Amino acid sequence: MLANVKMDQDTDMGGAEHRFPVTRHSAIIAARSADQEVRERAFATIIEGYWKPAYKYIRIKWQVTNEDAKDLTQGFFATAIEKNYFAGYDPVKASFQTFIRTCLDGFVANQKKSDQRLKRGGGAAHFSLDFSEAENELSLQLVSQATPEEYFRREWVRSLFALAIEALRLHYAEKETSVYFKLFELYDLGEDTEPRTSYAALATEFGLTTSDVTNYLAAARRAFRKIVLGKLREITATEEEFHNEARALLGVEIT
Repeated sequence: MLANVKMDQDTDMGGAEHRFPVTRHSAIIAARSADQEVRERAFATIIEGYWKPAYKYIRIKWQVTNEDAKDLTQGFFATAIEKNYFAGYDPVKASFQTFIRTCLDGFVANQKKSDQRLKRGGGAAHFSLDFSEAENELSLQLVSQATPEEYFRREWVRSLFALAIEALRLHYAEKETSVYFKLFELYDLGEDTEPRTSYAALATEFGLTTSDVTNYLAAARRAFRKIVLGKLREITATEEEFHNEARALLGVEIT
């Protein structure tokens, strides 16, 4: 489902005419803070955005079992925090995606070379990560001809949108207006193999007018864009990277 988030103009998900102010700060920069609490929050945000693509990338590129991939993923982020990998990131040399993937390759290569399989609970930090969900997503994906680099980016995008969709669901649940999310889910997140339902059919199903459906979907899309941009801001390191990704993923220009 996540791979099918509609980005075309007729769903109003983006477009060059849309401009959005974004005020969140980069967790990658915050990870260098002298304040421990700020660093810990930043590390949590980075892990949230990158652990799932890292796990899948390890499984695909390094051809390891799911148990080894779990251990390596946990070990990588524990080591990254302990040794403060992120403080050494230079945005002039590469994007943060490239940096973290390169660090990941180096970590896995060193582990395999020294034959030090990281046992769960072996004294390192342990993060609460839903590996079963990641493994299920992996098993449902068709093996493509993508390079490892392309695969990592694709899964990073998938993870970003998954987090944004869940945040959107919670946003409307807290406001007790979940109908907005249900309409968005049914119309914009439907499978490509299924005919897209009409606004009129949705109006009948939810006891709304067609005008209501139009307005609710427009509001949900605006909220979704805002959430995506906020999360994107947190897991990119520079203004240039953030603007480039916003343009590539949503077709928006940030003011």
